[in-house]
Amino acid sequence: MTSRLVFLLFVACIGSAHAQFPSRPITIVVPIPPGGAPDIAARLIAQKLSENVGQPVVVENKTGANGNIANELVARSQPDGHTLGLLADSQITINPHLYKMPIDTLRDLTPVATVAANQFVLTVNPTLPVRTFPEFIEYARKANPPLAYASGGNGSQHHLTMEMLKRRAGINLLHVPFKGGAPAAAATVAGDTAAVWSGSSNAPQIKAGRLRPLAVSGAQRSQQYPELPTIAEFYPGFENSIWLGMFGPAGIPDAALSRLRAELRRVLENPDIKQKMNAAGGLDPYLTTPEEFAALIRRDYEKYATVVKDVGVKLD
Repeated sequence: MTSRLVFLLFVACIGSAHAQFPSRPITIVVPIPPGGAPDIAARLIAQKLSENVGQPVVVENKTGANGNIANELVARSQPDGHTLGLLADSQITINPHLYKMPIDTLRDLTPVATVAANQFVLTVNPTLPVRTFPEFIEYARKANPPLAYASGGNGSQHHLTMEMLKRRAGINLLHVPFKGGAPAAAATVAGDTAAVWSGSSNAPQIKAGRLRPLAVSGAQRSQQYPELPTIAEFYPGFENSIWLGMFGPAGIPDAALSRLRAELRRVLENPDIKQKMNAAGGLDPYLTTPEEFAALIRRDYEKYATVVKDVGVKLD
């Protein structure tokens, strides 16, 4: 057998393998414990993706180090498209400015597709004598001592979003960090802190009146709270949304990457998936082009680099 024939057979085998992707089960790594909104979203996607591609799709929860363990696991996996990570924006665009990272999130991970988006709701303890966002800003401006706000920890999105608001509105607030969004919300419900940026998991407290919603952080009004204004309606350009994206290791072959993107779009365009994701955690499927996803990552990476520097965040 000539060397040219061997080479052609090798190329044919590689092409066949790419065309047959996936050739074995796909793993989706999730950086949080089972039960949270991202985990639920991953499992909904896994079930439908498995049906579409004809291979099992397994969800593995790899928690710890604020998501950096999951980041590294995905980045170090075989770059063939069979290991993916459903990762949060904070892991990709905030963590690099706070931690000595084991990987470079911009270089060592391949952005496959945006998956879901959400936004924060500015909420206050209902005993606070404010019912609108402008009333809150005016009350906070006059408060002495400053109002305290809760966050999910130093460097968390709760923290950085409020610091962004403080600077735009010219108000002073006292930061009280907690170990997670749930205890931060609980402190505000109890009246230990005056305000907190609430995520979708706090919807029951808002609905029950234990937290009073005032505004949302996204570029558009929320479908879940259409009566609430955006911060941008008062401070143009203010926007801080939350997104989840599917990532793989750097070096995934183009054929596998194209198949993954097409199949993920097909899953996210399914009305049943949209309804279940929204019901599970207020998440909305978020569809972008690869170019738009890359631009989003770069924008948020640079934005948080500036915010972290300006705030002078120090980790606990």
